[in-house]
Amino acid sequence: MSYQDQHLALAGICQSAALVQAIARKGTADETAVEACLSSILVTTPENTQQVYGSLQNLKIGFTTLVSQLDSNNKLKDAELTRYVASIMGLERKLSKHPDILAKLGERVSHVQRQLSHVDFEHAQIISSLASIYSDIVSPLAPKIQVAGNPQHLSVETNQKKVRALLLAGVRSAVLWRQLGGKRRYILFQRSAMVESGRSALRSIY
Repeated sequence: MSYQDQHLALAGICQSAALVQAIARKGTADETAVEACLSSILVTTPENTQQVYGSLQNLKIGFTTLVSQLDSNNKLKDAELTRYVASIMGLERKLSKHPDILAKLGERVSHVQRQLSHVDFEHAQIISSLASIYSDIVSPLAPKIQVAGNPQHLSVETNQKKVRALLLAGVRSAVLWRQLGGKRRYILFQRSAMVESGRSALRSIY
């Protein structure tokens, strides 16, 4: 697999983290980007990496976040976003050590795929199902990810479910990143290549 494929998966993690932050702070997030993240959970047998997310345009927020967080010239890095990304990757590492839990996760995702034959993807039931997969299966593997933001937005049940579903999407991208040969040390030692790859993706989007 190419480094570009790895960077797509990393942008997927970054996008999930950025959307979690947006919902927690503002109570809303880019719906196209949210749908791309949540849809990625249900793409379990892709022909290529980009198919997981649909078009490159769907990862615009992810690539923008990746570039701003890894660019050594940017002195205004967001520590909260870094924490979310690190926590998501930590969850995936724990998950990878439990084949039984991974199998259970696969079963639950298959159930949501079957639900899609009865309701639209935007249906509240789909987001609720994805959120419960995160709460029941993934979240208990590690200390809870503390999501900071406006309590007024975070107390809304639909926002809580969307945040959990997006964290599950982040873990899905982290699984993909590992499958494509991604390692955490690459973020340290291949930073400039990742930033250039992210900028190149953004140039082709705009």
